[in-house]
Amino acid sequence: MDNQHRRIVGYRELTAAEIDLMNEIKLLGPVIEAVLMKVNKHLSDQATEAVNNNLQNVKDRVDDATPYRFQALAKTEFQTGLMYLTRAVAQPTFF
Repeated sequence: MDNQHRRIVGYRELTAAEIDLMNEIKLLGPVIEAVLMKVNKHLSDQATEAVNNNLQNVKDRVDDATPYRFQALAKTEFQTGLMYLTRAVAQPTFF
């Protein structure tokens, strides 16, 4: 359906500049996701190497540092940040 946002309470028409800005924000998502995936692969490779080579110091460091937790938190915060940016531009009037 064309112009669906007009039928949803709290949304408005965006200007061309706002649409361009929203699209620029949306383009950041796949870039950030790719970096997050690279970090996750690095962590996985690191864990595999530590197990395969019996590197106890690496295993201990990873256990202490909880890098998977921080990678997951980063993912959540980036998703939240991008949502905040789109909301700042779209300026919906609902809670």
